[in-house]
Amino acid sequence: MTRPCRSVLYIPGSRQRALEKARELACDAIIFDLEDAVAPEEKQAARLLLTGVLAGTDYGNRLKVVRINGFDSPWGREDAAALAKAVRAGTQIDAILVPKVNSPADLNAVAELAPGVPLWAMMETCQGMLNAAPIAAHPALQGMVMGTNDLAKELGARFRADRLPMQAGLGLCLLAGRAHGLMMIDGVYNAFKDEAGLRAECEQGRDMGFDGKTLIHPAQLAIANAAFAPSPEELDLARRQIAAFEAVAAEGGGVAVVDGRIVENLHIVTARALIRKAEAIGALEK
Repeated sequence: MTRPCRSVLYIPGSRQRALEKARELACDAIIFDLEDAVAPEEKQAARLLLTGVLAGTDYGNRLKVVRINGFDSPWGREDAAALAKAVRAGTQIDAILVPKVNSPADLNAVAELAPGVPLWAMMETCQGMLNAAPIAAHPALQGMVMGTNDLAKELGARFRADRLPMQAGLGLCLLAGRAHGLMMIDGVYNAFKDEAGLRAECEQGRDMGFDGKTLIHPAQLAIANAAFAPSPEELDLARRQIAAFEAVAAEGGGVAVVDGRIVENLHIVTARALIRKAEAIGALEK
């Protein structure tokens, strides 16, 4: 995917000031949260506030995703119905984020109430990880978001900087998501003042194959944006690979050598995708 989604910031749907400030933040996407970030007594008011704000606010090129409450709660169905009504009235919402998706049935339930609205899935349970392949194949699904805090809780895992206890689940989701062309977003990093730790986890997620990272504080935006963007060195290498391969191909060859490494057509596909991503980021930041 060339659509940049390096930084995906959670914004509480109950905080009007935060909703207004989000228009000025350098994030590629916003998750307007009606679930974990909203107290039970504020759920209905938050739903009304958020639908009103989305109808009347220009968030530019940022993806606008709304995380609803689960259908096992008193609020989830009303959330989905309200968003479907808003979309029919002309409000632009890029996706509904469904929490704790355990199977395709959880997505079906939301799709029935909000037909035609793209869905994203929170992948945060052991059952969801084991069902990642059929979930990813759902026709309404366009993205997966890793819920690493809830996954750690279910696993009974301890915190490790390398996230070793979560690698199996994250890997299953990445395999399933990439097989179906989904947007893949890594989980949050809780210590928002720990820049070195955030940078390391962003780089790990990037190297695994994630498109970007969910964030809990605006202070995390710059690090995520830099980590998930192609570096000048990567772009330079990509351009040299393309030039070398095209020169060899013009003479009937199929393999080039750049910096002592073989370059085949599969490397050129990756190199061109990297350049397209950089161009898309540049266009978005304008």
